[in-house]
Amino acid sequence: MERSRPSVHRRFFGSIRTARCMWIAIPMAVKMITIRARHYATGAPVAITVRDGRISEVVQVDAAQTEELPIVAPGLVDLQINGYAGLDFNHLPLQEETVSQIIRKLWREGVTSSYPTVITNSPEAIASALSCIANACAADPATEQGIAGIHLEGPFISPDDGARGAHRLDAVRPPDWDLFCRWQEAAGGRIKIVTLSPEWPDSAAFIKRCVDSGVIVSIGHTAADAGQIAEAVAAGARMSTHLGNGAHLMLPRHPNYLWEQLAQEALWSCVIADGFHLPDQVLKVVLKVKGEQALLVSDAVAISGLEPGVYKTHIGGEVVLTTEGKLHLAADPRLLAGSAQMLLWGIEHLNRRSLVEFSSAWEMASTRPARLMGLPVSGGLLAGAPADFVLIEPVRDDGRISLQKTYKAGNLVYDRSSGI
Repeated sequence: MERSRPSVHRRFFGSIRTARCMWIAIPMAVKMITIRARHYATGAPVAITVRDGRISEVVQVDAAQTEELPIVAPGLVDLQINGYAGLDFNHLPLQEETVSQIIRKLWREGVTSSYPTVITNSPEAIASALSCIANACAADPATEQGIAGIHLEGPFISPDDGARGAHRLDAVRPPDWDLFCRWQEAAGGRIKIVTLSPEWPDSAAFIKRCVDSGVIVSIGHTAADAGQIAEAVAAGARMSTHLGNGAHLMLPRHPNYLWEQLAQEALWSCVIADGFHLPDQVLKVVLKVKGEQALLVSDAVAISGLEPGVYKTHIGGEVVLTTEGKLHLAADPRLLAGSAQMLLWGIEHLNRRSLVEFSSAWEMASTRPARLMGLPVSGGLLAGAPADFVLIEPVRDDGRISLQKTYKAGNLVYDRSSGI
């Protein structure tokens, strides 16, 4: 993924063309296809038969010439994504076409299910973004299939500097159930994750209402103390949003909200493993403590998928994407300006740094988040599961992953060789 750095200065929003794209429609599920590949976890050569959009059979086949076979793995599930390839779920006014473009572009990253993330903003702006995503789903079957839900990150977060991250201070507010219900109505019931800080009074009651309505509550951008976090978990909070990021620069050695979230057995921990947001030591601790409850998210912003260079954004102002893949504020290279890397990059990093085996790293970004969210694709490559999977080349010695094809509901939606 080495790219040469362009010499031109780009104005990110405004100059990037958003002309009407040639949409790839997902047709009615093909009647039957059979894929021969090596299983991502076992390495065994298998034949996967797909009927009517679901995996009907997985059988081991003759091991001859297996080195020529691609690897088959479950489609990736991104619980937190803000945008991709110059397109942003939070750049208003959001267009339905923009939503559908992003979902289709994510196929080339192996992402078959995603949770568009709407961040802290005014109540009207949040409602507008949610409504647009819902309308895009209603208008386009491919978008509807690709969006498993919406992640509302804020505005019920900490107002503290550091913990708040890049979220707007003037838009931060305490949990408000009536307001949330209006947003859920605008979203057509598609809000499936809400990130909040339980430091606000009466947070537990709000969390319980969310949980009772089928929404996963995630703790993030928080300054909550240990007792408040424990109370949130008792009320039904299930997840930690990008644990270790969106935090104060300095914390008490103990207790603090990072230790407490790690210690809460009911919490699943999401991490950004791009090599810049968290050092390997922190990733290793999360992986050891959380095990099967450790999840990978991209938290990618719209600059992900673009060439290295200097960009202007509506959040953060002027930023720099380096050839190494780091996105930082132009005014201070020490300050990150979000994540510019996708789930494939995170899997590469975990595997290349020997933090976890390849199969486990892949599951952190596919079947595990699907299991938490109760998605049918949590079955992965088992018979009966939806036929969402990818074909990749054997992982290279340098750890790089080369995606060949992406299948959604048994249909080929991305093929590197043909350019679709």
